[in-house]
Amino acid sequence: MPGFAATFLSDGKVPQPGARMKQVMLADTIDQLAHAGLDDFYRGDVGREIADDLERIGSPVTRNDLARYRALLREPLELRLESAMLYNTPPPTQGLASLIILGLFERLRVAQAEGFDHVHGLIEATKRAFRIRDRIVTDQDRLPDRPERYLEPAFLDAEARKIDRRKAAKWPVQWGEGDTVWMGAADAAGFVVSYIQSLYWEFGSGCVLPRTGVLMQNRGASFALDPDALNALAPGRRPLHTLNPALAILGDGRVIAYGTMGGDGQPQTQGALFTRHVAFRQSLADAIDRPRWLLGRTWGSQQTKLRLESRFDAGLLDRLEGAGHDIELLAEPYSDLMGHAGAVVLAPDGTLEGAHDPRADGGAAGV
Repeated sequence: MPGFAATFLSDGKVPQPGARMKQVMLADTIDQLAHAGLDDFYRGDVGREIADDLERIGSPVTRNDLARYRALLREPLELRLESAMLYNTPPPTQGLASLIILGLFERLRVAQAEGFDHVHGLIEATKRAFRIRDRIVTDQDRLPDRPERYLEPAFLDAEARKIDRRKAAKWPVQWGEGDTVWMGAADAAGFVVSYIQSLYWEFGSGCVLPRTGVLMQNRGASFALDPDALNALAPGRRPLHTLNPALAILGDGRVIAYGTMGGDGQPQTQGALFTRHVAFRQSLADAIDRPRWLLGRTWGSQQTKLRLESRFDAGLLDRLEGAGHDIELLAEPYSDLMGHAGAVVLAPDGTLEGAHDPRADGGAAGV
């Protein structure tokens, strides 16, 4: 890919751990934005350089495309549970799926954490939520139906009744994975942020623009070339993407920002984290640490599997297999496939709590 080897390789080879990397052009770009303002990225000198480089590598994105871009503020989707008011991002993200999972799970009335009912219930709720996501989520200006309809009590009640408490439903192949990071922050003034950023695939498009050092993402991969597809490629259209940072106001007055990287795994990890901490009152650190699962494909595999970390109880694995789940037990007790989750909690008295994922090299800190 253009510019990639010169930026990320050392003498044509993968850098050794601990090697120092300098991205001079990217540093200059960030310095320019700090002085000229962030608007310069799209409509100023930086935007001009980006457009020129894109033209040289054959990209159809033009300077006019950059100049016309505007970030939009959208109202979040929301779902009322008995324990909390949940908020998540609207289409074209999969925030709708994350909310549906928790709405369905609450209706299953699972009494105990970590057992078959807990894990199987979340997996089956995920399947139903993803089918809805794949049927309606697209550019918000082109939605075939109102997302809010799928969060109404009557709809969730009906969907929950379709979940077999003993057997696994058939599952189609769906997967996404890549370079993503979730961050959350809260302060004593009551300001709480749930944030996620992504290049989509590993190193995004792999194209590094020489004049600015900017590594271009490849979220456009979510478009379909079939003009009749739900997410068909078209001018000015926003692609479906997996990013959905979550926030909830709990019944006891606490505010929790939480999320993870991991493509299709994001709603699944959110469901595991939220139910463990809020529904079953595990500590924040334990809720993130406990073994997790992932329903879906990974790169290089054509098999759809339910992948589980090796720390799950053998009895639970037997029950899941007996219910018809196609299981692959991973060798790792903590696997990167499960995403890198985190959470920040602000209590009514101003106390702050944070926790990070042992699967990642991130952390939780206070100042």
